[in-house]
Amino acid sequence: MTLKRRSARAMMVLLVIMILAAFALLSLREIADGKFDFIALPFGALVCFYMAFSASMYSKAFRHFDRLTLYIAYFLIAIGLIILYRINTAYAMRQFIMVLGGSLVMLIVIKFIRSTKDFGRFNWIFMLLTLGLLASTLVLGRVVGGARNWLSIGGITVQPSELCKVLFIVISAYFLSTRHNLRAFIPYLCFTAGCVIILVAAKDLGAGLLFAGTFLLMFYAATGRKLMTLGGLGVLAVGAVGSYKLFSHVRTRVQVWRDPWSVYQDQGYQIVQGLIALASGGLFGVGLGQGMPEVIPAAQTDYIFAVIGEEFGIIIGIMIVVFYLVLIVRGILIGINARSTFDALLVFGATVMLALQSFIIIGGVIKLIPLTGITLPFVSYGGSSMVVSLMQMGIIQGVAIKNGQADEAEIEMMGGQIL
Repeated sequence: MTLKRRSARAMMVLLVIMILAAFALLSLREIADGKFDFIALPFGALVCFYMAFSASMYSKAFRHFDRLTLYIAYFLIAIGLIILYRINTAYAMRQFIMVLGGSLVMLIVIKFIRSTKDFGRFNWIFMLLTLGLLASTLVLGRVVGGARNWLSIGGITVQPSELCKVLFIVISAYFLSTRHNLRAFIPYLCFTAGCVIILVAAKDLGAGLLFAGTFLLMFYAATGRKLMTLGGLGVLAVGAVGSYKLFSHVRTRVQVWRDPWSVYQDQGYQIVQGLIALASGGLFGVGLGQGMPEVIPAAQTDYIFAVIGEEFGIIIGIMIVVFYLVLIVRGILIGINARSTFDALLVFGATVMLALQSFIIIGGVIKLIPLTGITLPFVSYGGSSMVVSLMQMGIIQGVAIKNGQADEAEIEMMGGQIL
């Protein structure tokens, strides 16, 4: 057995131990009242089986899949399921179903990335689909948290901007890898501006910031044009000021961010409760099941990081940030090793989108920046978010597998030349 496989097996064993220990504790959380949770341990065992089985299947189906990024995603998913089960058992059950569905979608994305040679034939379709999905929320969308960004279809609520993230990454990678002068970029620039304008009109400013930030970083990575990138940053800054002037809920968020204690009983309640939770957790946390997530609004979505900090402590919170950093670095390295500009930009876009989303929401929870209503990838409750996060993981894995196959082919070619 190689060192890489032994390390992967050790990581999986540690992950299984963590999951089973956490759900064992959750099964005993009401034992003082004579209640035992008979569902917790079987559910934890089911999560362990899924992760061990799927990792084994990936290793057999794809020789060159990247174990490190997959296991980081598994760790984050496990933390999310543990906290969601602790908040509400039904949340964890529904989330696990979405994890299973997202895993199937991830496989489809991997196959698509590996087999499709010409993305150009899909590009205009993807552009129209993206604009159509985003615009549909302006007409048919429901307002949640001040933003009109949800659609209800047959009793199921979906967030179109989540799916559009992946489409936006593919469209951006294609245009930036095939266009080499400013005039050729005009359709893409208009498309990007259209996406951001629609999101701003829907008051989904978190998603708008995510799309704009991803565009700027991908544009700079593809072209290296510093002045144009700085110009884009300037336009983004003007847009941020304009949003502050135009939308009252944006002004409220900024004012609450600056001094949440002055409006503690009203708009500042969520921020203050999140900060109290993080402070009360200290280094090692108050213990799983011992915190008070019920007093934190949106504890299962926007503020799940505060719940983690309270019950597991700052050390685990820092570990989660480190895992995101490792995922980012690993994704960039996979992009650097890609054999085509399109593949490199594709994996870079997926990595950047995950990075920006992670640090925007964590920064909002710890009061580093004003809070925006987006989820923590792989961790927060939400079917659309989980499926799309796994689709982005599928992009990273698809390019990593292509890289490994290319390396293997080059080694075989060199061996044949030597012989």
